[in-house]
Amino acid sequence: MSKSLYLVAVDGSEWAERAANRAIHLAAKAGAKVKLISVIDALELQPINVEGLALTPMLKAQENSRVEQKIFAPLVSNAQDLGVNVSTEVLWGDPVEVLLEKVKVEHASMVFVGRRGRSRLADILLGSVANKLAHQVGVPIVLVP
Repeated sequence: MSKSLYLVAVDGSEWAERAANRAIHLAAKAGAKVKLISVIDALELQPINVEGLALTPMLKAQENSRVEQKIFAPLVSNAQDLGVNVSTEVLWGDPVEVLLEKVKVEHASMVFVGRRGRSRLADILLGSVANKLAHQVGVPIVLVP
């Protein structure tokens, strides 16, 4: 039987960091693997989409590097200190759609998300990623306050 996989959505917020740490500590006790995923919505970086203009590969590479260094690196270090097998992935697109697909493809046994994301206003206007995932994901989800 393969190890359980805990998929963790991280976005740089303090809530996502707490969710990641909760998953890492639980994985250390349960012998599970952890996959940290950050989904970047291009509309957050380029809110006004001008026809014919798209994010350049350089901008995407810069943002991927920022996520790896600022968000993933401290969490990976913590996981490694606890002996947890951890992997990371930066993806682009609609966070809910991308995360739902990753849960299926990766055969995640549990999903961890922060109860709030980086933008409280966006959560109010559009509905939070956590709330949407909780209603659609199909595996146990831990909403970390």
